[in-house]
Amino acid sequence: MDSEQLNHLKKRLLEEKERIASKLNSTSDFQLDQPLSESISELSVYDNHPADIATETFEREKDLALFNSTQEVLGKIAEALENIEKGTYGICESCGRQIDSDRLEAMPYTTFCIQCEREEEEEYINRERPVEEEVLEPPFGRTFLDGTDVVGTDGEDTWQKVARYGTSDSPSDLGGADSYDDTFYDAQEDQGIVEKVEGVINHSPEEIPPDPSNPDQRD
Repeated sequence: MDSEQLNHLKKRLLEEKERIASKLNSTSDFQLDQPLSESISELSVYDNHPADIATETFEREKDLALFNSTQEVLGKIAEALENIEKGTYGICESCGRQIDSDRLEAMPYTTFCIQCEREEEEEYINRERPVEEEVLEPPFGRTFLDGTDVVGTDGEDTWQKVARYGTSDSPSDLGGADSYDDTFYDAQEDQGIVEKVEGVINHSPEEIPPDPSNPDQRD
């Protein structure tokens, strides 16, 4: 990368840094400098049902997401400016190859080449469980043991017992749920038994059909 292109990209980084700083200043950090109760002129939001302040809560969550996003970009800009001073700007931090000039022109604070960025995004999209679970080993990890030989109570069983008392989901939120009794994971699963044959037959003695092999039950 020649010095002219490097100076051009450094100028763009400084301009972007100034633009974001000005945006944060004009919005008072997206109004996150005051509690939600003050922003909606309420004495408290603790005892209110979430639906009572649903719009305000959504807006606060959106402001927080925007604030975090801008802080992340500012961090990347600071890192890029530091790399310029070190002479390592434009080098992919994953593979060590030179980042394409067109990509730097579009996103001057990027630290990954297009190939490494795609691989990282694909890994994130294809992840079935949250990344935090990799460090939450037992006893804090998930213990859904369906499909294993373990027959003891696991995390799924515990959740089902708690969820029977009610969750924030409604039947319309979950496919296949006909009532509120079905609005939790594996609600139709038999509880307290390992095999179906171990279930207790819910019949009165008069309703139980006679056993032909038992002489005492023959007519």
